[in-house]
Amino acid sequence: MAQWLHMSQLIQRLPDVTVNNLYPPTAFPIEVRHFLAEWIESQRWDDFVQDKVEQEGQARALLDQTISMLQSIAQQNANVVDRMKLMQISRNMIPNQPQYQQYPSRESSFPNMQDVDHLVLKVLDVQDIRQKMHQLQEELNWERQNYEGLQGDTHTHTIRLKAWRWEQHKAAIGHPFDENLNPLQTWCEQLLGVNGKLRQELMLMVEPIPELQERLGKLLQVLIQSSLVVEKQPPQVIKTQSKFSTTVRYLLGEKAQIINELQARNLSSVPGDNVGELINNTAILEHNTASKSTCATFRNMSIKKIKRADRKGSESVTEEKFALLFSTEITITGCDTPYRIQMISLPVVVIVHGSQDNNALATIIWDCAFSEPDRVPFVVPERVPWRMMYNTLNSKFTTEVQTQHNLDQYNQHFLAQKIFDKPDFVDDFSSMMVSWAQFNKEVLPGRPFTFWQWFEGVMDLTKKHLKTYWSEGLIFGFIGKQHLHLILKDRPNGTFLLRFSDSEIGGITIAYVSATENGGQKIQNIQPFTKRDLEIRSLGDRIRDIGHITHLYPEFPKHEVFKKFYSEPQASPSGGYIPVSLQTKVGM
Repeated sequence: MAQWLHMSQLIQRLPDVTVNNLYPPTAFPIEVRHFLAEWIESQRWDDFVQDKVEQEGQARALLDQTISMLQSIAQQNANVVDRMKLMQISRNMIPNQPQYQQYPSRESSFPNMQDVDHLVLKVLDVQDIRQKMHQLQEELNWERQNYEGLQGDTHTHTIRLKAWRWEQHKAAIGHPFDENLNPLQTWCEQLLGVNGKLRQELMLMVEPIPELQERLGKLLQVLIQSSLVVEKQPPQVIKTQSKFSTTVRYLLGEKAQIINELQARNLSSVPGDNVGELINNTAILEHNTASKSTCATFRNMSIKKIKRADRKGSESVTEEKFALLFSTEITITGCDTPYRIQMISLPVVVIVHGSQDNNALATIIWDCAFSEPDRVPFVVPERVPWRMMYNTLNSKFTTEVQTQHNLDQYNQHFLAQKIFDKPDFVDDFSSMMVSWAQFNKEVLPGRPFTFWQWFEGVMDLTKKHLKTYWSEGLIFGFIGKQHLHLILKDRPNGTFLLRFSDSEIGGITIAYVSATENGGQKIQNIQPFTKRDLEIRSLGDRIRDIGHITHLYPEFPKHEVFKKFYSEPQASPSGGYIPVSLQTKVGM
C-alpha cells in the first residue's frame, strides 16, 4: 500500500501517455492497481519467471483471485460509476476459453456482454453530462443572483450620488458637506468594470441571453448618466457679463448651455431653445494624475444675455430660476453606440445689477432649505413651518459669520414676532406657517425692507465687524423693545446690552439704563452703528468712549470684558503737530 501511495503522487506529474503505458487499459488498468494496492503489494511476484509453463496454474489462480476481489469490491462500492467500471474490468480480465466450450451456454442466447457494457457506460456518460448540466445551471442561477446584486449595487451607487448632490445643495445654507468624490469615483469605476466583463461573457456565450444583455445595457446607461457630477457648482446668483467658473467631473469633452425651469423638467429630450447666450461654454478633458480624477473645468464662463419667461402677477426677475446644462457623448469599450449624457447644476438666479443680489440670494436660500429630494425642477413649497425657517436662519447665520455661537431662544422668539408681525405674542411659534411672501416679498410693517433684507444686513454686519463679539456672547442680538425693558428695568444705572437694530438694515445699537430727572430710571437706545460707522471706529472703542455705560448685562464691568477690543493710543505725530482722535459722544 505504501508503494502505491508514493507512486500515485509521482504519476500525477507524468504525461497521460506514460501513465497509459505503465497501466494499459486493456491489460492492467490503473483502477486494478488502485483498488487492490494492498493485496498486490503483499504477493511474491519475483518468484514468477516468464515462459515457465509449470507456473501457469499458479498464475491462473492469482488471476482468478484478482477477478474475484474486483467483483467483490465492485459490489460493495456505493458509487455507481466506479461499480460499473470495476465490473467491466473484471469481465475483460476473464481469459477466452473456446476450447473448453463443447456445448452452448445459456448466455449464448443473450446479446454480446461487451455491447451491453458499452451501453451501460453510455448511459453513465449521459447521467454524468446531466449532472454537469445541473451543476452549471446552479452556477448560472448563482450568477443571476450575483447579477441581481450588481443591480442593487448600481441602485445603491445612484442613491449615494444623489445623497452627495443633496448634501451639496444643502451646503448653501450651512449644512455640513464632505466634497470628496474619490470614494464614489472608485466605486463607479469598479461597477463599470464589472458591467463590462458581464457583457463580454454574454457575447462569448453560444446562446446569448437577450434579457440579460438588455438589462446590463440599461444598468450601464444608468451608471454612466448618474456618474456625471457637477463637482464645483457655479455661483447660484450670477450677474450677466460677469465671469464665473464651474467644474464637471467624469467627462470626455463637455459643452454647457443655460436652460430655464420648464426645460429642466423635460430633460428626457434635448432642449431645443437656449434661453441664454453663454461665452466659453466648452471645456477640454483633463486628467489629474495626483488626484486620479478626470474633470472638465469651465474657467471663464459668462452669461452674455438671458431670455426670461413671462412672469406671473407680482413675480420679480430675482424669483426666476435657471440651471446650467452640461452634456457630452462618451463611448464605452464593447458598445457600438455612444452614450449621450447630461447633468444640470443647482438652480441659479441671473441678475443684471448688483442691487438685485440680496433678493436673488433669498430665492436660493428658500430653494436650498425647503426643496424635496427628487423634486420636479425647481418646485418648492409656498409655506413652511416656522421651526424649519428658524433652523435655516440659524444655520445660515452661524455659517456665514463662521461662529459656533448659535441664536438662542430669545433671538428665535423675536425673529418670529417680527416675521409674523405679532410683537405681543408670547406662545410657541413652532407650528405656525411662514410664507415666501412674508420671508422676502412683503415689506415689514412701517419699514421699507423685507424680513430677509433686514436679517441679511445684520448677518453681513456681524460677519465683517462683530464676529468675535458675537462668538464670545457679548452681543444679546435679536431682542424686541418690550423684552428689553423687561430684563433691564431692575438693573442699576449704566447697565447696557448690545442688540441689533430693528428699524434699519445692518445696525447695532446700545440699550442702557439711565437716570431720569426725578430720580427714576429709563431705558435709552443709542443711534445704531452701521458698517460705515464701525469702519471709522470699532465697537470696542465706542463702548470705551461712552461714559454713561459701565456694566454689560447682567453685571460685567465693561473694561474687563471689552478691554482687549480697545485700540492702542496713537503715537505723537512728527513735525510738532498736535495729535487728534475721534471719540463717540452721546447727546443728552
